[in-house]
Amino acid sequence: MPISMEALADDLAAESAVLRELLAPLPDPDWRRDTPAAGWTIADQVSHLAHFDDVAVRSAVDPDGFTAERDRIVAGGGIDPDAIAASYRELSGAALLAWFDDARGRLLVVFRGFDPGLRVPWFGPPMSAASSLTARIMETWAHGQDVADTLGVVREPTGRLRHVAHIGVGARVFSFAVHGRPVPEEPVRVELTGPAGEVWTWGPDEAADRVTGPALDFCLVVTQRRHRDDVDLTVTGPAATAWMEIAQAFAGAPGTGRERGAYR
Repeated sequence: MPISMEALADDLAAESAVLRELLAPLPDPDWRRDTPAAGWTIADQVSHLAHFDDVAVRSAVDPDGFTAERDRIVAGGGIDPDAIAASYRELSGAALLAWFDDARGRLLVVFRGFDPGLRVPWFGPPMSAASSLTARIMETWAHGQDVADTLGVVREPTGRLRHVAHIGVGARVFSFAVHGRPVPEEPVRVELTGPAGEVWTWGPDEAADRVTGPALDFCLVVTQRRHRDDVDLTVTGPAATAWMEIAQAFAGAPGTGRERGAYR
């Protein structure tokens, strides 16, 4: 089935609405509450999303300008998410929510009109417009999980988890590379059960190494929002086990993840 930018944009809009429902009622002091991500508040989670929405739009509409800025950042040592978060901490919760609404709205308008195969530059290899939107879905869901955990809210899982899982599977090679480890030669079969009971699969059916279980649990592990021992995944074989120990769906330096037992 051809990739639909309209469908991807609709899924991103829906995921954005779920996060916004958590944020809109918050008084300003609650925006300063610490989240499970060390050193980051709810405000930091939202400014991170808004900042990189703006960056994603620039990469698409002004690729030369983005590339020049990216090269300058790389020459200066690379992206520092903590420094980016700190630069926006004077903004109120209301200002952050307005920025998120504006940045996300522009992103959706711009990307809806693109061919899904259009290549856009990024921090690393160029990616397709479809992959860029899918990454924004993953980021929104993952940072939204931090907000939900902070507020003690349990979100209803949806079929949009398939996007998160797809990125998590696709990032297997990156997960080993960012840790300076060789990728095992053995293939891994991933079989996940979606929220409606549907089965999502990746990898050869005959692979001995396997990861099976609820899609939600897999997504929580690959985005490092849960320790793998605190979810209901069945991991079989050394290649699958090694991957799940370091799985990382998001770009950047190796993540610190969550401590075992924190959400058992």
